[in-house]
Amino acid sequence: MVTDLLRHGQIKTTVAKAKEIQPMADKMVTLGKGGTLHDRRQALSFITDKNVVASVFDELALRFKDRAGGYTRITRVGVRSGDAAKMAVIELVD
Repeated sequence: MVTDLLRHGQIKTTVAKAKEIQPMADKMVTLGKGGTLHDRRQALSFITDKNVVASVFDELALRFKDRAGGYTRITRVGVRSGDAAKMAVIELVD
């Protein structure tokens, strides 16, 4: 899910899953800001798509270079009609 969040910029999921992936996504952006070979290898061990890793290190690192943390936002959007699960949108902040 972290790979999809970094690929698309936002995903809609349950609140529990959004809270679970938020620190992992922030960690990947922090690795991208580091920019070393070791950081890139750590990101490649977690993110399943090489193109997403490249975009994290090239685009997202520049986008968040002045931001100290808090790269993602969780917004609650109501409940799912099938099972009444609490839904949320997790997205990268601008």
